[in-house]
Amino acid sequence: MATATHLAELQQQIRQRYHDLSKRLQQVAHYVLDNPNSIAFDTVAVIATHANVPPSTLIRFANAFDFSGFNEMKQLFRKNLVEETSSYTERAKLLKNNQSDASLETPSDILQQFTLANTVALQELTSSVSPEQLDAAVDLLEHADTIYVVAMRRAFSIASYLSYALRHLERRVVLVDGFGCMASEQLALVGEKDVVIGASFSPYSPETIELCDHATQSKAKKIVFTDSQVSPLAANSDVCFVIKEAAVESFRSQTATLCLAQSLAVSLAFRLSRQ
Repeated sequence: MATATHLAELQQQIRQRYHDLSKRLQQVAHYVLDNPNSIAFDTVAVIATHANVPPSTLIRFANAFDFSGFNEMKQLFRKNLVEETSSYTERAKLLKNNQSDASLETPSDILQQFTLANTVALQELTSSVSPEQLDAAVDLLEHADTIYVVAMRRAFSIASYLSYALRHLERRVVLVDGFGCMASEQLALVGEKDVVIGASFSPYSPETIELCDHATQSKAKKIVFTDSQVSPLAANSDVCFVIKEAAVESFRSQTATLCLAQSLAVSLAFRLSRQ
């Protein structure tokens, strides 16, 4: 295996080899994929602390992908940020500084912090989602016989919006809400001409994982909204949107995910209007 020379190449190698790595190295892989800004700018000691591994494990991880050391691997992350996401980097630094000094004593404080955090999340969304992914998702929605929307617990609001919007576009939509413990029955007729939209974020909903696995076995196409490239929903998906949502004091937003969901629905509306 050749040493990666671009960040996208390294990320692809990590995803491909993830299940062959030791548990410790998988732990590092998860952190490396989900926290590119930290890898670019934090010290090895800080990264090791956040990833909950010894610094030596980071070195072993870099060696496993043919780098001479972890700092050499870090250069790919720094180069990518400088070339493609410099404006987001500056916003992320500003947000970090503001959060460290901010007190959340009033509703106005909380609104300000969520607004700042969501601004950064939306900026990252535009740079992390490719035109090819968007086009592929809209293609699947356009040609699906039936669209099943599966999202439980915190992600249910995403499913609710998508089912509402897609029905207004005269798509045949089934909202798999599990009412009366009937989720499996609601998805029982899914087939290879259908599309399943699944959404789940850490800690992942076991129900959503199980239902999406059933969709894979039924050869349905899958569009996934999740928060990690090694999320259990990402495996075997046709289009996987990895979304880094804003968070304030461990309270996570859904702004970026809803923005993406609405963008897909409106894109489909424009496409159908041209037919």
